[in-house]
Order: sequence, then structure tokens, then C-alpha cells
Amino acid sequence: MEKHMAVCPYCGAGCKLNLIVDDGMVIGAEGLDGVTNEGELCLKGLSGFDFINDTKILTPRILHPMIRREKGGELERVTWDEALDFTAKKLMAIKEKYGPDAIMLTGSSRGPGNEANYVMQKFTRACVGTNNIDNCARTCHGPSVIGLMDTVGSGAMSVSIPNMENADLIMLFGYNPSASHPIVARRIVKAKEKGAKIIVVDPRSIETARIADLYIQIKNGCNLAFMNAFANVIVSENLHDRAFIDAHTNGFDEWWETIKNYTPESVQDITGVEPALIHQAAEMYATAKPSAIIGWGMGVCQQKQNLKTVHTIASIACVAGQIGKPNSGLAPVRGQNNVQGSCDMGMLPNLYPGYQKVTDPAVRAKFAKAWGVPEEKLPLEEGYKLTDLGHLVDEGKVHCFYNYGEDPVQTEPDSAGMRKTLSELDLFICQDIFMTQTTMLADVILPATSWGEHEGVFTASDRSFQHFDAAVPPKGECRHDWEIFADLSTRMGYPMHYDNTEQIWNECISLCPNFVGATYEKMAPEGGYAQWPVKSTDVNDHGTPDMFAGGKFTTKDGRANLMAHDWEAPSELPDDEYPLILCTVREVGHYSCRS
Repeated sequence: MEKHMAVCPYCGAGCKLNLIVDDGMVIGAEGLDGVTNEGELCLKGLSGFDFINDTKILTPRILHPMIRREKGGELERVTWDEALDFTAKKLMAIKEKYGPDAIMLTGSSRGPGNEANYVMQKFTRACVGTNNIDNCARTCHGPSVIGLMDTVGSGAMSVSIPNMENADLIMLFGYNPSASHPIVARRIVKAKEKGAKIIVVDPRSIETARIADLYIQIKNGCNLAFMNAFANVIVSENLHDRAFIDAHTNGFDEWWETIKNYTPESVQDITGVEPALIHQAAEMYATAKPSAIIGWGMGVCQQKQNLKTVHTIASIACVAGQIGKPNSGLAPVRGQNNVQGSCDMGMLPNLYPGYQKVTDPAVRAKFAKAWGVPEEKLPLEEGYKLTDLGHLVDEGKVHCFYNYGEDPVQTEPDSAGMRKTLSELDLFICQDIFMTQTTMLADVILPATSWGEHEGVFTASDRSFQHFDAAVPPKGECRHDWEIFADLSTRMGYPMHYDNTEQIWNECISLCPNFVGATYEKMAPEGGYAQWPVKSTDVNDHGTPDMFAGGKFTTKDGRANLMAHDWEAPSELPDDEYPLILCTVREVGHYSCRS
């Protein structure tokens, strides 16, 4: 019997575990003393390994490459050489006829790891010659990434998950940790046991509301109105930190011009909340000493005014002075296990790895030199967004879609529309581990290794890099994702070769100033990790648990940008014919689209 160290492939908490292997089969999992989980695991971490063994409970593993020799033809099993030659020829023909921007790709925020994502975005930019790369963060915490970059400069949690238990107050806004991140919920319970105050703002009476000091039940669709009123109380009752505002922020007067119009009384009909409760919550948050955290999830991000709400949340933390100090700040807790990592690796149409802008000529020059391509090969224009795929295909702008580890037929809101979009492509490539509803429509199917069959690095939601090992050999003819991308790139005229994931990782961190100290050596021990920004290679320097120390933000001028917006009603409101609102949720035993 063997044990192999891994990081859980489900939520973004980043729990360490051992996979227990007997006779080449994973037969169990046990918690390790990781920085986040300290030996604990939730239901998914303890029991969610059986898909590696290809139990065919829902969908079977893909074990060999397949192609359709003509559009609409039957899928045919082929060799790897034939599959890659066929794919390269088709891609080059589309590129030659329509240009590189006719090709669009999506990264995977799930099990492949950071190295595979890094190689795919390199293939996209250095080989194909486009910035048309995106990932599923576009439909989950994308607003958090962009909203935080706009306001405080870095699109990630500013606090660490372990230190949440040391906060004096935690406010949860549209976030249900007991279902989506049980190990984070454990930290919140510990904070409560240590004396922290808990505020829950949610349309539903979630589990955490049971232990909350204050539970506020809001109406669906009122997020921005509620947060504007919350901010209004902080300033109108003189609870704001004027010294911090003057020293470390921009735009307070303009911000207040909007916020002053949103008293709790003026939005009562919109929020459904007694004004006294908003006054109480704002006072609790602003006066919490020495620290307070606001955490949010899909209740914020999957709304009409998602980006604007993130702007307001970040501005509130700055106005109240509840950021830039230990155990205090902003906590957008990411959903899938490596959605933070896919963003870190530049699987976004506007950013290279390390959140470096594609529109910056100096950044372009750096990557062009490192990758050995002419600067003009790397476009300065931002690429297409994943959510625009349907329109882009309809308008004849995109002719090929390379889908990597996602299942949009299941996960996008209009399955019929997505099927139509995929059927109208000249070429649809799927690289996956399961024969999903999406994969069944592909012209090319490339079978990859599963979590448990390869090694790499994941980024937890709180910016912590952790290494995971392979536990069992690949099934069938499956190959590592990064090998597939490198071989395909080589066939298309841009040679790529790596011997292992550590070579890929070292290339990546050498190009990203905030990642440079995140070495494999530092991540090797059971409790090993590196939390960006981490700029020292000293094995004892694990990075930065709390960002923006002393009010030094990562914006251009080092100051936070306060941003306020007016509330807009949801696109659809209940009426006599349709009197109900559907509020979608998840449960602890569910994961993503069930494939």
C-alpha cells in the first residue's frame, strides 16, 4: 500500500491529503496537516476520489484520441500522431484563411494544475498568435478579479483562510461556506469560538446564519442598494477612518456624491430590510477592533451589477480602514479548486501570467523575449471573452473553439444555444477526461490524464501555491495536458518541449515578479506552501498572508480607488403572472456540473 500527497481537486480551500493506493487503484483518502485544513477533510475530500478509477457512475473516462474526418461524421479512434497531425492541419488552415483571432480557447480551472494552464496560454499567444483565451472565472468570480484590480490593484483574497479565525468580525455577503467550502466554514466557527462577531447577509437562512450575531435577510437583486446604504451609514455616522482615506485612497468626494443618496431608509423597499439593522451592521463592522473581513461568493458575482457591487465592497473596506492590516480585508472565496490558479496563469484575454496586462508594450516585450518570438507575434489588443462565444460564431469572427476541461453544454445558461454554437464551428476540439455532453459534440477528442495521474501546482483561493503528486499511472492512452499542447504547438511550427512540470513552473515564476519565490522546494513538505506575493526564495519565507500592509495598494500610484455606482433594478421582477424568484444553490455533496 502506498500514500501520495495531493491537494483536494474540489473547492478553492486547498486542503492537503494523502491518496491511498493499493495495486494501482486509489482506495482511500486521509487528511494531511496542510496550512488550510490541518488534517481535516470535508465530504468531497474524503470520498470524491473514485472517479480516478473510472467507475462509470455518470460518464466514462476517455481513454484514446478520436476524430471526425468530416463535419458531422462519426467519431473514429485514431493514434496520437494522427489526431495531432489532423488537429494541427485544421488549425493552421483556419488561421491562414481567417487569421489567428478566428481561434478561441478556454483554460481549465479544475484538476490539470497551473503548469498545464501556463503551457496552454503560451500555445495560444506564442503559437496561435491571439489573446483569445479565457476560463470559467468569467462566469463566477470574474467580477471579483476585475473589480478588485480596479479598486485595490490585485484580484484575489487580501487575507488568508487560516487567519480568518483570528478576525474580530466576519461579514458574509451572498456566500454560504458550509456548503461550498466546509473547511472555510470551520475557520469561521473557530473565529466565533474565539469571540468574533458574525454578520450574515443573504436571502436564505443559511447554516452560518444559525451562529450569526446578526442575520439580515435581504431581497434578491438588491445587493448594490444594500451595500450603498451600508457605506452611507459608515460615513454619515462618522464611523469612517478619515486618516486612512486621506493617506491611502483616491476619489472620496466623488464616491460620497453617489453614496450620500442611499440612506437605509431610502432603500428599505428595495432591500426589504429594517433601516435599524443596516445601521447596526455597519456600526459593528466599522468599529470592529482590530480587524474585520467581508467575504462574498456567487450571491454577489452572478448578479446583474456584480462588478459594481465588488467595487463598493472594496471601497467600504478602505473607507472603514478595515484593510491593510493583519486578519482584515476582502475575501472573495473562489469556487473550483484552481480557478485562482487559472487566472494566475494568464488564462484571461487581457492578462499574461502574474496579472501583467497584454496591452503593456514592456510586458509584451518581456514575454516575447522569453518565448523566442517577435514582439509583433503577441498582440497588444485584448482577446475575446468566453461569454461572447455565441455572438462571435454567429458573426463569423470565430471558426474554431478549443475547449479544455470544461463542459459548457451543461454549465452555460442556454444549453440549446450552446449546442447550436458548437455545431456551427469549422472545428471544435475537446481535451478532457470524461465523455461529457460537450465532448460528445467535438470534432477532435484528446484524452488527458486526471487529477491523481499527474503532478503540478494548484493555487488556493487565498493565493497559496501548493504542490500535488501523481498517485497512479495514466489510464489507457491518456497523456498529460501540457504534453499535448507542446506536441501540437511543435507541429504548428512553434517548437515547445519540457521534461517535467518543474521546468514549466520555473519558467512561469521567472516571468512573474509576485511568484518568483514559489519554488517546488518550498512546497515539497507536507505543510509546504507559498502565498503570493512571494518574492524571496528563502525556504522559510512563505509569502504574504495579508496584502496591502500599511495601506500600500498595488494600483499604479499605490492608493486605492474608491468607486460608487447607482443601483439598477434586476432585468426581471416578479409580477402577477410570474410571482416567484428562483434562487439557485449548491449542496455540500455536489460539485460543478456532475461530470
